[in-house]
Amino acid sequence: MEINERRVSQQLRNFERALTGYDKKEPLARYLTRFFKENKQMGSSDRKMTSRFCYNYFRLGNAYPQENPIMRLVVAEYLCEQHSDLVSLQHPELAPSIQQSLSEKVEIASQLTDFDIDQLFPLDDGLSTAIDRTLFLQSHFIQPDLFIRVKRGQEEKVQQILQREGAVINSVSEQIIALPNGSKLQHIRGLNGLYEVQDRSSQYTLNFMESGANESWWDACAASGGKSLLFLDKYPTTKLLVSDIRLSILRNLDERFIQANITQTYRKKVVDLTDAENVKAALQDERFDGIIVDAPCSGSGTWGRTPEMMQSFDVNRLQYFTDLQKQIVTQTIPFLKTGKPLIYITCSVYQAENEAVIDYIVNNFGMRVEKMEVIKGYESKADSMFAARLLKV
Repeated sequence: MEINERRVSQQLRNFERALTGYDKKEPLARYLTRFFKENKQMGSSDRKMTSRFCYNYFRLGNAYPQENPIMRLVVAEYLCEQHSDLVSLQHPELAPSIQQSLSEKVEIASQLTDFDIDQLFPLDDGLSTAIDRTLFLQSHFIQPDLFIRVKRGQEEKVQQILQREGAVINSVSEQIIALPNGSKLQHIRGLNGLYEVQDRSSQYTLNFMESGANESWWDACAASGGKSLLFLDKYPTTKLLVSDIRLSILRNLDERFIQANITQTYRKKVVDLTDAENVKAALQDERFDGIIVDAPCSGSGTWGRTPEMMQSFDVNRLQYFTDLQKQIVTQTIPFLKTGKPLIYITCSVYQAENEAVIDYIVNNFGMRVEKMEVIKGYESKADSMFAARLLKV
């Protein structure tokens, strides 16, 4: 098929305008939504291609020092796509091999351009040791899937609705379904309240949260409530306390629980886990059968979804997060009953936020690691995470 050079030139102009206006102070997805609203003359195909170009551009992370954004985009298109008119026009030497395997294309790009995959990811020498560095780095050139968690007991109904709509689905398990990224589910009739958007790896952390009937648990860093919803879906008799430092977050969590048709009663508190006196005042003499610490972190295991972070992340922030994580576990562990579990979770791939924090817990609080795992989402088009279950002895 003949390439429409004029069309490609227009696509490049749209890309350059979008890129020029992006200051990296907000997520790329939010910026592009605003950019498209301000440029209503752009049709759906223009918006789609501009999004593709921008995301592919940032998927190169720090691996291509070329200051010319067009040449950088060409290399990104080559690595991320199986067909690209831009590559054919701008770098015809790359075009014949664009459908080869990703590992082969990485090698070819390294030979024909200044591309260096070893520079892709910030602080990659600090990755958790269980991570396959080569596969992890290459995974950033592949768009992750959209994953949903089907509400327990609604599996067959959701499958029927999605099949009726002709959705392209991959059933990972009874409750986990993978769909192409960008799938529009919110407007599908009959689906509301039957599912939650939740990454595959995040759902996998449920395997660390075994609970008995009517136990008292504390989700200490509840944020949007994803782990609480996951937990209550399997253990509906749990007496759950959710806390966060921000009241607005807890209000949003209320709304999310209502949308998910959660009927179990739960408590919520505003708690500052960096302030020992605040925690003691909020919890007093309470003791829990289990505590979930879904810790604030770099988010480095999710940068396949937000590739702009590979360039914008301040590496000095890593120390901030590790200090914060140690503060949080220090303040939560005293409220855990003896013999009961602390569940520590991050969406980070850095050893400093994962295994090193577990070492800190074991060495300072005498807890015993029952199980610990790097959740290798990079093998399944999902986020990469870390989870550990420790018992208080």
